[in-house]
Amino acid sequence: MENFRSIKIEDSLKNSLSKMNFIKPTPIQGMAIPVALEGKDILGTAQTGTGKTLAFSIPLINKLILDKNAFALVMCPTRELASQVMEAIKSIISDKINIKTALLIGGESIQKQLRQLGNRSRIIVGTPGRINDHLKRRSLNLSATKYLVLDETDRMLDMGFAPQIEMVLKFIPKNHQTLLFSATLPQNILRISERYLNKPERISSGSTSIPVAKIKQEALQVFKENKYDQLIDQFLLRKGSILVFVKTKRNADKMVKRLKEEGHSADAIHGDLRQSKRDRVINSFRKGLKRILIATDVAARGLDIPLIQHVINYDLPQVPEDYVHRIGRTARAGSEGSALTFLTPDDRLMWNSINKLIDPNFKSVLDGSRKNSKIKKREKRSNNKKRKFRKDKKFNLKDKQKVFEKKKRDRGKRNEEKKYFDFKGKKNFFKKKHIKPPGFTNNPKYFGKKPLENYSSSDKKESYSFKGKRKFKNRSNRPKQFTFKKFNKKRKKF
Repeated sequence: MENFRSIKIEDSLKNSLSKMNFIKPTPIQGMAIPVALEGKDILGTAQTGTGKTLAFSIPLINKLILDKNAFALVMCPTRELASQVMEAIKSIISDKINIKTALLIGGESIQKQLRQLGNRSRIIVGTPGRINDHLKRRSLNLSATKYLVLDETDRMLDMGFAPQIEMVLKFIPKNHQTLLFSATLPQNILRISERYLNKPERISSGSTSIPVAKIKQEALQVFKENKYDQLIDQFLLRKGSILVFVKTKRNADKMVKRLKEEGHSADAIHGDLRQSKRDRVINSFRKGLKRILIATDVAARGLDIPLIQHVINYDLPQVPEDYVHRIGRTARAGSEGSALTFLTPDDRLMWNSINKLIDPNFKSVLDGSRKNSKIKKREKRSNNKKRKFRKDKKFNLKDKQKVFEKKKRDRGKRNEEKKYFDFKGKKNFFKKKHIKPPGFTNNPKYFGKKPLENYSSSDKKESYSFKGKRKFKNRSNRPKQFTFKKFNKKRKKF
């Protein structure tokens, strides 16, 4: 497919594409659009920023123009991506096409969404959580859905949306076309495709683990204490808009607060922000009002801002695949960009796994050094054994005989000593007169006394009385009041 004019779509849709200056399709669009127009299911993978949105949007709109009773559902992992997809679809729909849309995402008022659904919106774009909420309320009817799109499916499954996706699929009729797009194809996605897709056409455009060729990648080795200072230096060295990725929401807010105090135009985007606030942040960054955007991985997938010229990985991602999606925010739609990664000594293992993902033939320096150290240790051990063997060889047989004779002589002496050992005191030990009275005491005064002469176990115990103790037989005889002398000494003043 050389251009959009050559594909078999409605004239109204061709006109709107030409107005938007969409002339030459990207590789994924050239492969996916003709297959989707035939009504076949698609299992597609492509790099980020290659135009997947148009690849499923053009056949979707064309199908709804032809079938006036058909509905379409597009599911996305994040609110930002859903909003972006909706904007792309609205840009293609002209006044002549006249298809109403509804955006169902969290963070926005349900009343507004109910009004959109009430106007018979035929294109529904949303996140799995909010779509399920509307299904429970019975405000959303998917019985006429003929076109289903699952965008960034691997991301949805990573975020734990698998139960919600399966619940939505139960409400969709069996007679429908499904387009599943993903950056990667793990086992759980292949399982879903086997269950819910009907003989899907496998479409792949480029390697999903290799970043776009026009991204200049750099790595800077720093210590944790110097990371922030190095970041400020990079802000001063670079020109244009900068997207900085951090690990946590708290770090994003703290960094933005500090940057604003130092006079930098910065803002943060993460999962805890309300949808209205997130929209304001993205719009201000798109318009160039804010130069620096501090983001968590919520912005790594699907965020399409053409102005992003630099991506800085202040913290490395938790998963190696997310690195490719992070740096894919720059160099969108054929433009150039740069990506810088800060590496601390603790990041070596993750950095090695990222490099192995990008280049399977990559050999880490760490692994080689460890292997060399192990080999050296083995050599040392073997050398020590050889030395010991040489020493044993030098030990003559005559010396061994001398040692043996000496041991024999010592053994004989010990046997002679045993023969002449006197046991005279042993008999007296067992006589009855030496038997001490039974019992055990640890009183030191006891050991100086002589043993009792006429001691027998049948002797009665002596009765002891405590003469000094007053006994009160009755409670009435006990004194009623007790008086204590007061402590009259005054406290010393310090």
